[in-house]
Amino acid sequence: MTGRGRVIAALNFQESDKIPLDINAHPSSGIDAVAYMGLREYLELPRSALYIYDFDQRLALVEKDILDFFDADTFQLGLDFAKNHGRWQDFRLEDGTPCKIPVKKDARFPMSANFKRELRETAAASRDGTDRAIYGVFGGSLAETGCKKFGMENFLRGLLIEPGKTQRFLDAVTEKHMENLKTYLDAAGKYIDIIGFNDDMCAQNGPLFSPDIYNDFFFQRQKRMWTYIHDRFPSLKICLHCCGGTRLLMPLFIDAGLDALNPVQRSCKDMALNDLKMELHGKLALWGGGCDTHFMLPGIAPREIRAYVNESVKTMYKGGGFVFQPVHNILKSMPAANIVEMYKTVREFNSGAEGEKNENDSSCKR
Repeated sequence: MTGRGRVIAALNFQESDKIPLDINAHPSSGIDAVAYMGLREYLELPRSALYIYDFDQRLALVEKDILDFFDADTFQLGLDFAKNHGRWQDFRLEDGTPCKIPVKKDARFPMSANFKRELRETAAASRDGTDRAIYGVFGGSLAETGCKKFGMENFLRGLLIEPGKTQRFLDAVTEKHMENLKTYLDAAGKYIDIIGFNDDMCAQNGPLFSPDIYNDFFFQRQKRMWTYIHDRFPSLKICLHCCGGTRLLMPLFIDAGLDALNPVQRSCKDMALNDLKMELHGKLALWGGGCDTHFMLPGIAPREIRAYVNESVKTMYKGGGFVFQPVHNILKSMPAANIVEMYKTVREFNSGAEGEKNENDSSCKR
């Protein structure tokens, strides 16, 4: 199977030849620039120009040789063309490492006619240039937008003491998202496989507000956006990035039309991977949770990483519904040996899974 076919099969709860692997398909499955350079050195890959495409999170533009080395199945829309634009300036990291960073933050919203044309051309060329699943990052946040606009404390207070004002604000935000969503889909909808939303609504102990509050303020607005996507492009999958303990909101996300949830922060309350697999299989795919990046990846030996990741993939392989990525981005503090062991374990499991599947198919034919 191609990477594209493998990811789509997983999101349709079909067991494929391998567990699909995501490396840097979106800005929550990426690699810190320092960790990335250390990874390349550890793998003895040629030293290359360092591009930091997300300056706030210091995420490196992951190059094709890394994706090929670990057999990645995903690709972030636009990254293959990022170097071709005159939008970079020279910069140095704190250790003196030279790199390129964006001249200014890419202001995608509101979407101009030039952006729409460029997006269409980029998406079409990406579709022709890779058989990996193409992930288009849209955004579309509601709670996050409110928190950024008013401050988290003020926005959350407004949900309770100024509901009318908050509803009007969220109506205006949703209308702008719908306008931009139409533009985005007009340009890229037929070329991408997954469209990514983000809206962090949870802390480590659970949601920032009750399911009733979610129903009153967010459910219908997310459902409106996600229904619009499914109506226009029925095969296009929707993935929401929402950190924290999301379990109480998962049934509501499903009812609103969500296909997959990221990053599956398994160290949080009620987020055990095997429990989620049993509860959600056939309803909501899990995009992430393959290796905890808070407690495990930075602090244990490679052999322990191997055992830990093996347990994850064995739990999640059967019946699809899972795309492997670590819980959120790989940070500077994570040893290259552990990063390599994590991805190599997935690759080796996949080699065994593919052989086992081929053997079973042969037995059936015999």
